[in-house]
Amino acid sequence: MNIFRHFEERVRAGLDALANEGAIPSGLDTARIAVEPPRDPSHGDLSTNAAMVLAKPAGIQPRQLAEKLAAKLAGEETVTEVSIAGPGFINLRLKEDIWRAAVPAILRSGASFGASDAGQGKPVNVEYVSANPTGPMHVGHVRGAVFGDALANLLEKVGHTVCREYYINDAGGQIEVLARSAFLRYREALGETITIPEGLYPGDYLKPVGAALAAQYGNELAKMEEAEWLPIVRNAAIDAMMEFIRGDLAVLGIEHEVFFSERTLHSSGAIEATLKLLEQKGLIYTGVLEPPKGELPDDWEPRPQTLFRSTQFGDDTDRALKKSDGTWTYFAPDIAYHFDKFNRGYNTLIDVWGADHAGYIKRVKAAVAAITDGKAEIDVKVCQLVRLFRNGEPVRMSKRAGDFVTLRDVVDEVGKDVVRFMMLTRKNDAPLDFDFAKVMEQSRDNPVFYVQYAHARICSVLRNAKDAGVVFSDDSLAAVDLSPLTDEAEMGLIRLMAAFPRQIEQAATAHEPHRIAFALYDLASAFHGLWNKGKDEPGLRFILADDRNVTLARLAMIRAAAYVIAAGLGILGVEPAEEMR
Repeated sequence: MNIFRHFEERVRAGLDALANEGAIPSGLDTARIAVEPPRDPSHGDLSTNAAMVLAKPAGIQPRQLAEKLAAKLAGEETVTEVSIAGPGFINLRLKEDIWRAAVPAILRSGASFGASDAGQGKPVNVEYVSANPTGPMHVGHVRGAVFGDALANLLEKVGHTVCREYYINDAGGQIEVLARSAFLRYREALGETITIPEGLYPGDYLKPVGAALAAQYGNELAKMEEAEWLPIVRNAAIDAMMEFIRGDLAVLGIEHEVFFSERTLHSSGAIEATLKLLEQKGLIYTGVLEPPKGELPDDWEPRPQTLFRSTQFGDDTDRALKKSDGTWTYFAPDIAYHFDKFNRGYNTLIDVWGADHAGYIKRVKAAVAAITDGKAEIDVKVCQLVRLFRNGEPVRMSKRAGDFVTLRDVVDEVGKDVVRFMMLTRKNDAPLDFDFAKVMEQSRDNPVFYVQYAHARICSVLRNAKDAGVVFSDDSLAAVDLSPLTDEAEMGLIRLMAAFPRQIEQAATAHEPHRIAFALYDLASAFHGLWNKGKDEPGLRFILADDRNVTLARLAMIRAAAYVIAAGLGILGVEPAEEMR
């Protein structure tokens, strides 16, 4: 049960009653009504802005509307107190039984608690990772991978149909560099002594590619002209790198349903077809761009270019679609790619990008609005850099230098669950520090340990209760009398559990999975606080040998807490721990 959504419905019912009485106009738009915890807990359990957002369209002062609506809400059976704060906020205090009712609801739902149909099956395309296939994934890719995967889980939790997609950037200059680098490793595998020139990839990860080419072709490729061997080596290198990348993602527990090749856009004529549609809309023209702001590059010259009218859709400048040599800019295939997503039935698009692409957002939003006639919405989530530390010193990475920390290095050292949780302990657009020593600490300052420890402690209590002869199951606990749960710390824990469905829906709406990590930390903190309180006050311990009813009520409460933690960790892609090592 989502208590907050339930009371949103009760608020709307109260407004309908007022409309039927003629006290306010009927048919008011109630979409902006919210029911949430008040900023000051002393004001009550719930607060609604209904009177504030509806006063103007209703033609009545906010305070007057609040008084009318408060009178309706005061008649609700589960409400014990209604008050009006400030210019018209309505605060409600509820009977404690309505909070306690969350416990059996959680026990019946198990780890699926918090799931809803808010998304109504609406399809959403989440494109994430999309790293250039020029080598194994390094730690710089991890954050976007985890963020995108957790966001996809979150959207599925609230009832969306989600497609997890990876865009393979397998066209362009970096792929030619990859092919030439692999060809050098092929020659090395044939026995030649090679020198890798500046600008190519020197990493040892290309040695197996070269060896495989040598095993398959012998010295045949070495006899060919570059125009002949380049496509062969390019395809082999891309396939090998994508195999690397799929394996790296699997180590993190990530699987994509769709791997979309950029090359298919070029070979199928999709780019030309998409831009022709824009041209028919009058959105492509030949023109000369203004010089870039700031210091003028030495090679800049005013010249006619094929441009997209990006400024008509909120961008800062119109954008070039062709380079001076007549080939497409990166932007042209990106327009075709997003149009392809739209044509596959996705009106809601989410792209997860690295920090170095932040300046690209406006043009892509403009392109999506233009090519879909405003029917599709795109949300670009930028993941800021991860700063990796070892022994207090920053670790620097360079793929071209062949010196970088791979995703597998990190997962092998600290584990998948630690990596995934820690990547979600900051909002995606804030920098994140990952310190190998700190993420393995067993302390409150390490959020993944603190949350996992709460779940493990609960499992330990439940095992101890069974060892002590207490017989219970989820079904029996769902039926116990919870009225003994009256302590402030107990009720605080229960309120946090009851608020979890609302937190999931809000996180899904905002596309912010880090909120789930925060919510889990708060829940773990409340549980650990209750545990510590029981150490000081024996009457608050979870297992009381001389009081079976209280014991069962508390076991029901903490069993429910374990399910909420497991539900949240499931969204993050983390396995709940049953015991700590």
